[in-house]
Amino acid sequence: MNNTVTYPSAVEVGSPEYQALQAKIAESNLDPTTFLGTDYLNHFNEIVMLLDMIPDMPEILEDAKEWRPKCYCDHFHDSTIADRELAVEVFESVPVLYREPFEQTIEQIDRTIGTAIAVLERDAETGNVDLMRENASALSRVIQRLMDTASAIIHGSDQALDQSEIDDLLGI
Repeated sequence: MNNTVTYPSAVEVGSPEYQALQAKIAESNLDPTTFLGTDYLNHFNEIVMLLDMIPDMPEILEDAKEWRPKCYCDHFHDSTIADRELAVEVFESVPVLYREPFEQTIEQIDRTIGTAIAVLERDAETGNVDLMRENASALSRVIQRLMDTASAIIHGSDQALDQSEIDDLLGI
């Protein structure tokens, strides 16, 4: 069985289609190399702030538990930024060189947030505030590192963290 994801509308870097899209987004906030927008990362900023606050305000855990992953296009559909329609329009054309590591990184962020919420919920049940503070801090750092990786990809890197690097960050 082949688990390879294909992106039929993706353009090849340097192709005439790629160059046409670069011209189309030239005056936008989208990266001219990857066609991706950093505004998407705002979707994760709020949950990271909530996770950091949970040890001091445990009632915020309920808000954190309501957080749900949101795909790139859905984020921009719901956004108020000027380039939202353009961001959605060109997303399917993002070159595979950037799209694959970007989507892998976003999946890692989503999974890590889910893990963080579960760990902090368990810590809250035990009442161990020191452990909760330690876990919140460590997990927030991992999520932030993944967000930094996503940002680098948005700006032209084609490198995602692999699972062993994430495990090292988590101390597993």
